[in-house]
Amino acid sequence: MKLIRKISIGQDYKNEAMHYSVGQEVYGGHIICDIFEKEDGYHIYIEKDNNQIPWKHFNTNMAVSVEYNLDY
Repeated sequence: MKLIRKISIGQDYKNEAMHYSVGQEVYGGHIICDIFEKEDGYHIYIEKDNNQIPWKHFNTNMAVSVEYNLDY
């Protein structure tokens, strides 16, 4: 089960934050497949043609709002 469903980066959630959700299409047909929280911050991975690659990393000093997957 994927624990994190969505993250929002930025202090102003409604107006200026960037939102990233699992399943969202980004970067020319890639799909966000995983969002992980690690010691050094949050990591977003994308997938296309069954190939998963790291796409973005946000360090722990950024303003981050996390939405967890509630399917259990």
